[in-house]
Amino acid sequence: MSEDILINVTPFETRVALVEQGSVQELHVERSIQRGHVGNIYLGRVVRVLPGMQSAFIDIGLERAAFIHIADLRENRGERSQGLTPTPIEKLLFEGQTLMVQVVKDPLGTKGARLSTQISMAGRMLVYLPHDPHIGISQKIDTESERIQLRERLQALMPAEEKGGFIVRTQAEGANDEELTADVEYLRKLWTSVQAAARTQPAPALLHQDLTLAQRVLRDMVGPGTGAILVDSRTTSAAMLEWARIYTPSVVDRIQHYSGERPLFDTANVDDEISRALSRRVDLKSGGYLIIDQTEALTTVDVNTGGFVGGRNFDDTIFKTNLEAAQAIARQLRLRNLGGIVILDFIDMEDQEHRETVLAELKKALSRDRTRMTVNGFTQLGLVEMTRKRTRDSLAHQLCEPCPMCEARGNVRTPRTVCYEILREILREARQFNPKEFRILASQEVVDLFLEEESQHLAMLGDFVGKRVSLEVESRYSQEQYDIILV
Repeated sequence: MSEDILINVTPFETRVALVEQGSVQELHVERSIQRGHVGNIYLGRVVRVLPGMQSAFIDIGLERAAFIHIADLRENRGERSQGLTPTPIEKLLFEGQTLMVQVVKDPLGTKGARLSTQISMAGRMLVYLPHDPHIGISQKIDTESERIQLRERLQALMPAEEKGGFIVRTQAEGANDEELTADVEYLRKLWTSVQAAARTQPAPALLHQDLTLAQRVLRDMVGPGTGAILVDSRTTSAAMLEWARIYTPSVVDRIQHYSGERPLFDTANVDDEISRALSRRVDLKSGGYLIIDQTEALTTVDVNTGGFVGGRNFDDTIFKTNLEAAQAIARQLRLRNLGGIVILDFIDMEDQEHRETVLAELKKALSRDRTRMTVNGFTQLGLVEMTRKRTRDSLAHQLCEPCPMCEARGNVRTPRTVCYEILREILREARQFNPKEFRILASQEVVDLFLEEESQHLAMLGDFVGKRVSLEVESRYSQEQYDIILV
């Protein structure tokens, strides 16, 4: 199935949409002032070691100190692989120590970046592991004969003095020896430059920055099923062509500069899709819908039949809704870049065969996702638990911020609740002060309620405290905001 890649470039951000049969499957946004750090290699300084958590904080020059766990230390991995008792982190790291580290997770929310000392550098065909003399093959290459052949070919192409290892990426299927050799040479040269920078720069320092979003598209997203790569910036398309001629010659013919009158993203209604991807509700064609809620700990997806009443019976209606939902969920996870723990609440199905079919449909739809994930079967409560690797912020976290009105609670107090809070506050104030008048400044909704349904309570309060109570609308106030002025 052919996929087109649309790249919209402005001076302040780059946006990428992967479109399949007119439907947007993936969205990626990179802003010039908040470019991601995943893949970057730093020379950091240890600022604090936490023996109780077997972790440490490392200053790599970002706003917040980054975090490393003992499981991400190269020495610890080596000991565990040999069956030895791991050395505690306080015996491996000390405050003030300089350390070469790589970001494996961007800062998320209040958390700093997650680090590892197991350095890896991705090329087009291979991932270089300078500290690990190992050759691995991507799990997505599932033909055993192909796996064996690729491992043997790569071993033959590696220089005799090479002490590191490589992981063969999915893109290496069908690659010739010349392409593999070019990737080996490029990655080894890149590592040499990183080592040279580490010897000459004081910590904290950036030693290597990952590719731009446009370049990562060519490295990571382009595959045999990719059709056209349309770029609406002449400068960016020229830079991509130059990069592709060196590292990915096979995709040069697909890169095209888009110069149409309509904005590039309008041709596939991408901006409309972005708006829908920021909504809690996702409507299904059948009339059913999904409700997607994202929290710091996990993401939940609730499936509902909505207005769908078709089918021979109720079980058949539920089954068809869940099948359609399985496809929609897989697409929404990619589209919104949702990661971490994901809980799927399909509509309850009594038939075990229906459950297995829905689960198989979900796994089939998820198989097209490039991100690593695990899917468990239905739990006793009828939920499907899954995980999707999270390295970058979700689309909502990139484009949105917590609501200042509800303070990210997702709801606001009703006008009546606010009215009663104001009445209680006036009672408290009246016990401490003796003003001539209490003036209430509040939103239009609250004032209207005081003038209508709550007018009797307001009058009773005025009589009780023996003071005049006046009302004034403050248009800038949210429904929950108010002030009581003592005149």
